[in-house]
Amino acid sequence: MAEHVPVLLDRILELFAPALADRAAVLVDATVGLGGHADALLAAHPGLRLVGLDRDPDALDRARARLARHGDRAHLVHAVYDRLPEVLTDLGLSRVDGVLFDLGVSSMQLDRADRGFAYARDAPLDMRMDPTTGPTAADVLNTYPAAELTRILRDYGEERFAARIARAIVAERERAPFDRSERLVRLLYATVPAPSRRTGGHPAKRTFQALRIEVNGELDILRGALPAALDALAVGGRIVVESYHSLEDRTVKQSFAALARSRTPEGLPVELPGHGPQLRLLTRGAEKAGAAEIERNPRASSVRLRAAERIGEATT
Repeated sequence: MAEHVPVLLDRILELFAPALADRAAVLVDATVGLGGHADALLAAHPGLRLVGLDRDPDALDRARARLARHGDRAHLVHAVYDRLPEVLTDLGLSRVDGVLFDLGVSSMQLDRADRGFAYARDAPLDMRMDPTTGPTAADVLNTYPAAELTRILRDYGEERFAARIARAIVAERERAPFDRSERLVRLLYATVPAPSRRTGGHPAKRTFQALRIEVNGELDILRGALPAALDALAVGGRIVVESYHSLEDRTVKQSFAALARSRTPEGLPVELPGHGPQLRLLTRGAEKAGAAEIERNPRASSVRLRAAERIGEATT
């Protein structure tokens, strides 16, 4: 397995430093993965206590080994990140000083052929981030009607040929159910028009992305998790989100923007108490990785980073 390289690590350390330095702070790594970001944050801030969440038991085992040198300062929980409020309640925490999301599929999941995330190698069509529960990509392919397949390919994969691919899947599964990725990739090569294959990247990329998002409920979970994470931030606390496709980034942008605006009605000469912005945006738009980092770590090529600081409490 290739060495795990955390994306935009230096920038993340820089963004969190004002909220974590020289104090007994708490940070939630909502997608702890292999623990690369968590390890660096704990090393940089001796007073930091970190709560790491991940839905993948294998990733948690690897993160636990990596973070063992920090002792009881790292507390890892097998949970999807929309369970953040429940996890914090169980730990007796009402507010935290930082929240980190590194979204999407991890390098470990891509490197493990048996997980079925990568279209470049034949593997079982699984794609579950938590392989202990829930439907697989094969279940989606073999049971969803054409209209529903079209919807997820169009909405989650931004696939131009969604309806054509969905019809081909439904016709092909009548011959035999889908169970392995190589057969799906062959179908996609045969279905996506040749000019698009030449200019639009690998013809399986968008379909595999859409299936992964559907299997893991990624966007629905993110839409619920972001408000919960923002609500958990103490004043002065910071949130950093790394997204890897436009649907995630759009969700993050909208969640941040909603709390960075004043709610005082237009035309009033002064800000109404309790109606000011709750967030201060720390990035101008979405930040991207530089050429040097992308050369070292190709996964960084699609990252979009946004960050914000809590500056006011929510009001009822």
